[in-house]
Formats: sequence, structure tokens, C-alpha cells
Amino acid sequence: MKPDEHRSPDAPSAPDVARRVFSDALPVAAAYASLLALDATVRGLIGPREVPRLWDRHLVNCALVTDLVPPSASVCDIGSGAGLPGLVMAIRRPDLSVTLVEPLLRRTAFLDEAVARLGLHNVDVVRARAEALHGEREFDVVTSRAVAPLDRLSGWSLPLVRSGGAFLAMKGSSVQAELDSATQAISAGRGIIDGVVVLGADLVDPPVRVVRVVKE
Repeated sequence: MKPDEHRSPDAPSAPDVARRVFSDALPVAAAYASLLALDATVRGLIGPREVPRLWDRHLVNCALVTDLVPPSASVCDIGSGAGLPGLVMAIRRPDLSVTLVEPLLRRTAFLDEAVARLGLHNVDVVRARAEALHGEREFDVVTSRAVAPLDRLSGWSLPLVRSGGAFLAMKGSSVQAELDSATQAISAGRGIIDGVVVLGADLVDPPVRVVRVVKE
């Protein structure tokens, strides 16, 4: 079944900015938008008020994070929830190998179904807490969105980042205050703060803010 055959009338149409960002991957992104608008909403994974702004506040935002990811990288998205940002990153960048880590069964069930229905071969879904993977696996990049304050998030994420890799955390307007409070935790995890990167200032409002931490 082709990705666009999954489209639901309840899914918002892709705006021009989505066409620019996703390019050839737009049909798969649109199919995922349909899954979020219908299945994920019914299952309580996203709120119904988020449906009208799926593209600008969720899909496009998450896709832009891939601008910070090197070619053919291994990516771990912790606390993936309904797949934001990890599943979106995998859609926009088929060269990436993406692992979605999520402890709740109802969420991993949705993620497994979404991966199968979208025909994604570069995604692995793992039902676990991030800490369970410490010492077992390492990745080029570890991502997260709206999971926890940065100090706790660093403790979960940095042990999963290989030496020379990066931890990328999507954050809101209070990012600098969080970063200031997390300096000690980041250093303890052998992380070096590389700053806050602003993405998509000419595409979305507000732009995407990503804390980038490099692992020693």
C-alpha cells in the first residue's frame, strides 16, 4: 500500500513549508500526519487541539533537527512518545538509522504500527527506559523533545552517545535557563556544551531551538 493511501480527511493538508522541508519524503510525512490526527489522537498520544497545527508545530519542527545530523548516522530518540522527533527524522532522512526508545506499551504499539504502515526500514522501536540501554548501546546522535528538564535529560542521554557524537535536545524559549542549570550534569556526563542552535527562523514561528552537546 502506498503511503498516501493512508491519508485521512481529518489530517491537515501539507502547507508549502512542508513541501520545501520534506521534498520527496512528503507523501510519507503526510501519511504520518494522518496517523497522528486519527490513531494517535484516539489513543491519547497527542491532544486533539494539536491536530490543526501538526505540520508547523510538530512535523516541520522535528524534521529541521536533521540539519544537525551527519550522513548515515545512528540516531536514538529517547522518550519518543508518538514518534516526535525520531520518526519524523527517519522520514525526512532515509539514510539515518533511527532507534525509538519509549517505555510505555501503548506508545510503542503505536510506533510499531506506524513504522509498518509507513514502510520505514530504517527504524527500530525499543520498549525500555533510556537507562536500560546504558552500557549496552551507543549512537552517533541522541535526540529528545519535551521529555524532562535538561539536567535529568543529560543523565539519561549522554551515556548513550559515542565519543565524538552529539546530544540534541529540542527546547523552548526558556532554553538558556535550563542550560545554565544543567552545566554540572552535562560536564559529569563528559559532555561539552556546543551552544543553542536556532533552526528554521525563515520557515516556522517560533523557530526551533536545539541544545547541542558534544560527547568527549
